[in-house]
Amino acid sequence: MNTAGVIHVEDKVKESELIGKVHSAVYHQCKQRGYAAPADVLVDIGVLPKQKYEDWRFGKVRYLEAVCTCNLKKLSFIMKQIRSYAKKSNLKPSFCYYKRWGVKKRHGHKPVIPLRFSKSGNPEIEKAYATHYVDLGRTEQLKKEKMGKAAAANQAEIPDETQDMPVNISDSRSGA
Repeated sequence: MNTAGVIHVEDKVKESELIGKVHSAVYHQCKQRGYAAPADVLVDIGVLPKQKYEDWRFGKVRYLEAVCTCNLKKLSFIMKQIRSYAKKSNLKPSFCYYKRWGVKKRHGHKPVIPLRFSKSGNPEIEKAYATHYVDLGRTEQLKKEKMGKAAAANQAEIPDETQDMPVNISDSRSGA
């Protein structure tokens, strides 16, 4: 019996499950906030523990790939799937500069400390991780919803001035 074929089929099933997870994560991020970020996709699909992501953001980890729970080949595959879904869904790529969280102010401003994503530091790989994918239609929709909620909140805060006005009730007995 040839077991190599069975392993290959199992790999394909795992691969298709992973594709589904990646595409679903990108879709849900875009639906929720109007864009998807590769690092957040990695958290959502379970290959990057949230605490490890935060450690990286605070500069406790040299590069993001070091704390992912899968190998570089699988990370590369995931990144390819993010780009593939983004292209298929007409999401706009937008570079985002990642800097360290929790940096103390010096001389009135915070020093900018860039974060590294990859072990190699290759600029193309760094750019791929730092690229967010924006759903322009959804961001417009979210802005309108936010403006509508803000307008409703402002309307609720405006006092009804007619409540404090004196009411002139004419008494039919007085002949007025």
